Amino acid sequence: MDVKDKKLLAMLQVNGRISLTELAKTVNLSIDSTHKRLKKLQENGIIAKFGIFIDPKSLGYELVANIQIKLHNISEEQLDKFLGFLREHDNIIELITTLGDYDITCVIIAKNTEELELLSRKIRQEFKELIADWKSVINLKVHKFEEYSFR
Repeated sequence: MDVKDKKLLAMLQVNGRISLTELAKTVNLSIDSTHKRLKKLQENGIIAKFGIFIDPKSLGYELVANIQIKLHNISEEQLDKFLGFLREHDNIIELITTLGDYDITCVIIAKNTEELELLSRKIRQEFKELIADWKSVINLKVHKFEEYSFR
């Protein structure tokens, strides 16, 4: 990755909808060369996906909770079933397996405390034989989200 690639990535982080023409102009390359660089960044897994950041509160989800889950006595099959359940649930917008004190981190969005409580209880009840510990933290405001510095 050279300076131009880093500049392209920095620009796309600020505005994922920036035109190819504007990108090319800013990094002083042809549109074709810029397009090839972006394609290569994707093929190499540096750009995993293009997307947008949606503010859950603007959609009526007043609560955003980070949940950390510690598992015990779990087989690979049970883990797959548990992760599948979480992955498919509409209110779970982020799901990460982790190494450390907790095995899974997920982000749950809810319209109110009652909805969050019901969902938490449902998950904990349905998978009680797998869950050793459950820690919840309510997010108040996002100040920075997946922003990488290319210096």
